[in-house]
Amino acid sequence: MKSVKYIVALVAVCFMPMAMAEKIAVLGVQEALLASKAAGSFRDSLQKELSGEEKRVVDLEKQAKGLREKIQKNGSSMSQEQLNQSRLQFQKAFEEYQRSGQALQQKRIEREQSFIEDMRPKLDVVIRKIIEENGYDVVLAKQATVFTAKGVDITPRVVELLNKQ
Repeated sequence: MKSVKYIVALVAVCFMPMAMAEKIAVLGVQEALLASKAAGSFRDSLQKELSGEEKRVVDLEKQAKGLREKIQKNGSSMSQEQLNQSRLQFQKAFEEYQRSGQALQQKRIEREQSFIEDMRPKLDVVIRKIIEENGYDVVLAKQATVFTAKGVDITPRVVELLNKQ
């Protein structure tokens, strides 16, 4: 019985600062970043920058699929030497496809991380401004909430201010 009282008291103490907070807001940080005009421009420029490499990866994939289908379709009528040659061609094409795809994915991840690092200071300034203007005591991550009342989500306001910068 004492342990139950102890646990209840401990839980009450842990949530006391939250209960005392008078102004609470929620914010979807990633949602705000992705909804900004800067993110749209970034996506467009990244698409243009990587379009040639994406086309190359798609072409390599088609080549590998074509070689695989050729082996499956004609393999029984090929000589052992032709079959080995076709398998080698397929293996080389498939490895090049995988290598190029991984390199493209890595480049995309690096560019996205760079964008987020560039935007983070701007986002912090906007968030700090909203907190100070509205006197929020607590700003919670939107992903960590189950329910929020209307007007508690400041994500649209953050996007609006990011777009003005």
